[in-house]
Amino acid sequence: MYSHRDQKKYLDALKKFERKFTRQEYDDYKIFIKRDKDEEEFDSVAMMRLKELHDKYYKPVDTLKFDKFFKKSPGEEPDK
Repeated sequence: MYSHRDQKKYLDALKKFERKFTRQEYDDYKIFIKRDKDEEEFDSVAMMRLKELHDKYYKPVDTLKFDKFFKKSPGEEPDK
């Protein structure tokens, strides 16, 4: 079984992608939300489906893009 904390994290991350879901994905997501409100722990199949949705839509921010906005200290060597 997976923890309630993990499923909550995945559901919160997917909340802003609701509009991009296909009809089937949206139906699954609504079921996940209902089960979460009922405080049910997801079984392995439901958690696997939730992770698939999360991996499909959620892309972590690449922090390397922001290095150009910050100056390096004179003593630091630039990263190669």
